[in-house]
Parts: sequence; structure tokens; C-alpha cells
Amino acid sequence: MATIYSVHSVGDSLVTFLRNTYPEPLRTDHPCEFKLISSGELEENKDFGTAVTLYLYRIDIDKHTRNNPHPDHLMGHIKPLPLCLYYIFIIWAETPLVENTIAAWVMSQMHRHPVLDQSVLSSSGGWQPNDQIFMVPTDVSNEDLMRLWDVMAPSYRLSLPYLARVIRIDPESFEDALPVVSTRFRFGEFENS
Repeated sequence: MATIYSVHSVGDSLVTFLRNTYPEPLRTDHPCEFKLISSGELEENKDFGTAVTLYLYRIDIDKHTRNNPHPDHLMGHIKPLPLCLYYIFIIWAETPLVENTIAAWVMSQMHRHPVLDQSVLSSSGGWQPNDQIFMVPTDVSNEDLMRLWDVMAPSYRLSLPYLARVIRIDPESFEDALPVVSTRFRFGEFENS
């Protein structure tokens, strides 16, 4: 059962995947950190050095699957909450060579591995064996991208927008709730006293 922690699990899993697959000779030639960041960290105007940061800037309910039941759910149960996560990979580097090389490598990895499954997803999300998250590049207009960077403290950095879909958060179990009490009523005539 995917839980409310699955949103964090997706970002954490992406960063871990990239960190673990960053190859030689890039590790030696261009040492790079991979980090999941929050809005607060962007406001602090931190110096990340040479890094790829992953920033979740938007969450939406997936309009295409919001009424579809999860394949493992029985009819009549509450449907899972389907979410789309909008990420930006931000490349932090001091030279064009390093910035461009790392950006190309990240895009290559996302192209080669567009599906996150249980082998990549961290266990903190409560994933089921058949859960899969699809990573697709997404279009963000220059105007929207600039607006996003205008509200953040650091100046613009090379950004790669991606969409993670569909994260299905299963409803919480209510096994601890009190049982339903029912009563049968009979139709009949009222007796006057």
C-alpha cells in the first residue's frame, strides 16, 4: 500500500538512483553531489558547489486516472489518490563544460530508465510489487520557468523539468473504527394511547 510518504520516496529514490549510477570517469573528472531539496533551501541562497538538486515545485491530482480504481483494490472501496509530481533537476556548476556534461548525463539516464519500480523506489513509500512511476520530460514555458525562478532566491540555473506519474496513495485503513450498528425498522400502525 503506497502511503503519504510515497511522495518523498519518489524524490529520494531519484536522487539515490542518480548518485549510485554516476559513472567513472565523470566521478573523477567532475565530482558531483546529488540532493533532494526543499523550497526553504532555495530561499537560503545556498552554495551547492557542483551538484544536481531535485526540487518538487508542484503536485497535482492526475485528472486522467482520478476515478480509476487501483488494480489491487476491490470494488466498493475508497479509490486511491492519484498524484502527478512536477520536478526540476537543477544543475549547479561553475563552468559550462561541467554544467552541460552533467545535464546531458542526467537527461540520458532519465531517457534510458523512465520507469521507477520497486527495485529503485525506497521502501519508505510502502510500494507494492506492481507499482511503477513513469518519469517523462515535461514542457514548461519560458515564462512559467522564469516566474518560478523569480520567486526563488538564487539566480537562474540550468533546469530540467520532469513529471513523475502516477503516484497512487492508498486510503488509510480504518480497522480500528467501531463497528457499524444497524437496526431494522418495521412499518406498522401507530397505537394511540
